[in-house]
Amino acid sequence: MSHNDSPARDADADKPEEIVWQGKFITAKTRGRWEYAGRARGIRAAAIVAIDEAADGKHVLLVEQYRVPLGRFSLEIPAGLIGDEDGGEGEAPEAAAARELEEETGYRAGHMVSLGEYYSSPGMVSESFSLMRASELTKVSDGGGVEGEDIAVHRVKLAELDTFVAAKRAENVAIDVRIAMLLATQNWIA
Repeated sequence: MSHNDSPARDADADKPEEIVWQGKFITAKTRGRWEYAGRARGIRAAAIVAIDEAADGKHVLLVEQYRVPLGRFSLEIPAGLIGDEDGGEGEAPEAAAARELEEETGYRAGHMVSLGEYYSSPGMVSESFSLMRASELTKVSDGGGVEGEDIAVHRVKLAELDTFVAAKRAENVAIDVRIAMLLATQNWIA
């Protein structure tokens, strides 16, 4: 297959989707031989690359919290669900991102722009997330999340991000895949 050819659709693509189990936030599904998970009720997520510019350079806001599915702490970019509250079905990704950024980090964005829709693990999860870039940040609180969350906030110099991530990895902290994009390139952050 050459670069310009489209791959063939999977043989199970047109089979009916069946819900095996549904909770408040997660739905387990099958389609033919495929088993996968999705968000219940059409809920999506927003993930935020928050860049704080200061006299000493650019910093990125990261969060660290315990993740039960991993059984350990995880270093991540701020993120949260869109429309997960009752009556919030029509919430805009930008509004959810702004809300989650402030709840988790204590920073308010003066400017929020969409970087597109992405899928974190498309062979296993149907969920997409809106990737947002937040700038013109103002610290308005300590952050840490809402009740029941215990989120540590890290404001890391971009020039020192690789060292910071390596230190967290050495502490057995899981590293969210979205941090790889920050490590791989900083051209789109400018």
